[in-house]
Amino acid sequence: MRSRFTANVLRDVRYILDSWYASTRPETLDPGSIPQWIRLQIVDVVAGTASDEEGIVEFKATCLQADRFSLLHERSRFVRKNGQWYYLDGEIIRHATVSAREVGRNNPCPCGSGRKYKKCCQQTIVRNKAS
Repeated sequence: MRSRFTANVLRDVRYILDSWYASTRPETLDPGSIPQWIRLQIVDVVAGTASDEEGIVEFKATCLQADRFSLLHERSRFVRKNGQWYYLDGEIIRHATVSAREVGRNNPCPCGSGRKYKKCCQQTIVRNKAS
């Protein structure tokens, strides 16, 4: 799960597709459609050890796209084939979006870091608008 999150952060389409189970993966992915992922929190893990063939990872991930924060809470299923773990599918538990304009600069950051918005992701939004 963490390696797939990192691949999404880096927009490494090859790794994302290679680690996706063949029967459920799309044929292609547009790197431009991958949002700017900024935080991953693992909520629960069921199985997925070296002796298992299946595993479940429940996570919350935060991304920034344009000037909107999105929180994705998903329960993902993974399968292991020939020693390699593959993302099979996931059940979305919650998907919420908030506009950065709705967040006060002294409020907690929507990314979940626990820091004030002005000291966290607000700076990223300002940099993105400048470029």
